[in-house]
Order: sequence, then structure tokens, then C-alpha cells
Amino acid sequence: MPEILVIEDESIIREAIQRHLSKHGMRVAGAESLEQALSEDTLERFDLILADMRLPGRNGLEVIKEAGEVPVVIMTSYASIRSAVEAMREGAVDYIAKPFDNDDLRLTVERALREHTLKRQNRALKAQLNADYPVNGIIGESAQMQKVFERINRVAPTDTTVLILGESGTGKELVARALHEQSTRRDAPLIAVNCAAIPESLIEAELFGHEKGAFTGADTAREGLVEAANGGTLFLDEIAELPAAAQARLLRVLQESEIRRVGASHSRQVDIRLVAATHRDLPALVDNGAFREDLYFRINVMEIRLPSLRERTEDIPSLAEFLLKKACQQLNRPMMRFDADALEVMAAYNWPGNVRELENIIERAVILTDSDIVTSESLGLSAARESGTKLDLTLSLEDYFCEFVRVNESTMTETELAQKLGISRKALWERRQRLGLQRQRQAG
Repeated sequence: MPEILVIEDESIIREAIQRHLSKHGMRVAGAESLEQALSEDTLERFDLILADMRLPGRNGLEVIKEAGEVPVVIMTSYASIRSAVEAMREGAVDYIAKPFDNDDLRLTVERALREHTLKRQNRALKAQLNADYPVNGIIGESAQMQKVFERINRVAPTDTTVLILGESGTGKELVARALHEQSTRRDAPLIAVNCAAIPESLIEAELFGHEKGAFTGADTAREGLVEAANGGTLFLDEIAELPAAAQARLLRVLQESEIRRVGASHSRQVDIRLVAATHRDLPALVDNGAFREDLYFRINVMEIRLPSLRERTEDIPSLAEFLLKKACQQLNRPMMRFDADALEVMAAYNWPGNVRELENIIERAVILTDSDIVTSESLGLSAARESGTKLDLTLSLEDYFCEFVRVNESTMTETELAQKLGISRKALWERRQRLGLQRQRQAG
């Protein structure tokens, strides 16, 4: 039940408002002046304040200053543009002119409460997002990551185009979000686009929009993702996958700050900051003619190169602890910890999928572990140690699986193999079938 404070010096009006709003499910308190309201309670506990513009002592505009984050709707018998503009300029969320209809008052209050609730929800979601993917504290104490942080801090406040390079799973989108959140565009949209995930036949229309009838199925005009990022940041992940025509259109956006929708006869101005990312060798693609040289020079103004996880193994313990805490919270599990063996095995593993692979393996371990301790067995990375051999850091996941199975199937049952690999017996069987890795029969 929302709590409303009505500050109105005319008792008849104040009590009428209290009765009317109470009938519609609100808890309403009243005061005849700001001084009385402050002496009896703290304004912060209310969800909304209705205040008359003219009050004995300090006026309604002073209420706005004292209210802090609490939204204030100003009531005024002086229905002039000047008083309304002054109230809104001081921070009022709305105003209503006396004499007012009861239904108009209720609708104004409900709208203000709804908008305030949405703002609080957005702040909470943003805080949760920052907790899951901290912007100002991306996990990493290694020298390589310190260089990344230093470059982010330098370039983020500017509108400079940034190219993020790194293997898949190293956190390129996280860096892009950090650049946006630390920029002057932080209150505008960040639009993230995976260029590799959009079919080539649709990517121009998705990025740049289209007019009605531009192609079969274009029944209405549609804004593109570039326009959606207007005033904010456009993050193009896997930019190397853009087809030639889309590369030409993007180049015009960067050169002229304008786009032309597919099928349109005129251009539209846009104001975006571009952040691009790829795991591919762009200079080699330029040499092969697969990527425009002029576009490459446009996007490679400032480069941020992310190290692979195997290049910064000293970060693995702190990163793993952070991801374990996150997984426990998301899966509604009590807090867990790694044993020493698990930390040692994670530090020795090659991590071809980088941080994304580490996150997925830890999440799986949290699901499969019944106790509060995550072991190397539950991570599925202890198999090499059990075989008495060192991890081959050059093996892919499938190669490692095949090698472990072949080395140990003569001395282990299928159940034991599955347990050491951290998977179910059924998953072991399915992977054997997919890889053509049938169990070898023993002679004799």
C-alpha cells in the first residue's frame, strides 16, 4: 500500500484529499506546513508527497528540496505557466491546478507513483547488473588486466571509437559496457549487436532500419539498431562478420553521422559512439579483401586487447571465487567454496573458452555439488591428475576427453570414468557415440 503525504494548509481540502485517496487503497498522512511535516516524521518514508505551492512558512518549492528521492506533485491555485514551469524546474514530477477533479487528482498520483516505481526498479536492475558484471572492478589483478583498466579509464570519457580485440569468452562485451558506463553517454542507451548472429540477408535492415515496402515482408517502417543507439553507444560485436554492403553503410555513419534506412530516399542524423569487437585478425582480412581498409582505420582509433585466461592465470582464484558467489546467488544455493585441489586444477587448465568457459563450468559444478565444497571432480577438470599425467595445455576439450578415456578405460568402469570427468554416465555414453569412441575390448 503506497504511503502519501499531503501538505496543505486548508484543512477542508487536505482532509478531502486524504479521504479520496484512502478510498483507493492508499495510506495518507496530512500536515498543514512543511515545518509540521518535518517535525512529525521523515519525508523519506513516503512514496509520494502532494504539496501546495503556497504554504505558511516555507513554500511548496522548499518541499521539493527537502524530499530528496521522494517524488513531489505540486498543487497550485495559480494555474499559470510560470508556476508550473518553476515547480518542474525545481524537480517536481508533476503539478495539478486547483480546483481539480478528484479523478484527475487520483490519476495524477497513480501515474507519479507508477513512474517512480519504474525508476526504482531500473536502479535496482542496474545495481544487480553491476553486481553480476562489475563495471568499475572487472576482475583481474594481473599486469595485463591493469593495462586494460588503464586504457578503459583513459578512453571512456571521450567519444573516441574503440576496437576491442581478444579471443572468444574473454569479456569483450563487459569492456564495452564499462566504456559506456564511464562515459558522458551513460544515461543514454547501450545497444549491443552480435553481427555474426544476424543473417546476412537481414543485417542491413536490422542495423539501419527500413521503410515500408522496402522489401518483401516490410509491412511497416522500422527503426534500426543504429538509430536506437542515438545519443548513446553502439557496440558491434564480431564486426569482422559484417558483409560488404553493411560495411559501406557503417562507414558512412562514422564519416557523416547519418544513416539512410533501406528503401529510404533521405538520410537521418544520428549521434552515436561506436565500440567494435572481434576475435579475428582484421589486418589479414583487409589484405584478403574481406574487410574494408577505410573502415578498419575508422574503427581502430583506440585499441584495447584483452588477454586470454591462460595468459593471466594469477587472476583465476579471485575470478573463480567471484563467479562461484554469483552462481550460488543465481541458483539460490547456500554459499560454497573451492577446495585447494580445485583451485590448483583450475590454474593448470588451458581454458580454451576463457572466462565464459570458466563461468559455465562453475555453474555446472554448483548444480551438481551436494555439499558446500566444490571439488576438482565436480568441476570435471581432475581427470588428468587421476591418470597420473600432467594436463596437456594444447589439447582442446574434445581431444582431452578422448585422451583421458583411452588412457583410463582399461582400469576404470564407465561409472568411474563419468565421475572423474564430472559428467553423468549417460552423457559419457552420448559423447562416446558422437566421437566414435567405442570402448575397447580387453584381450583374453
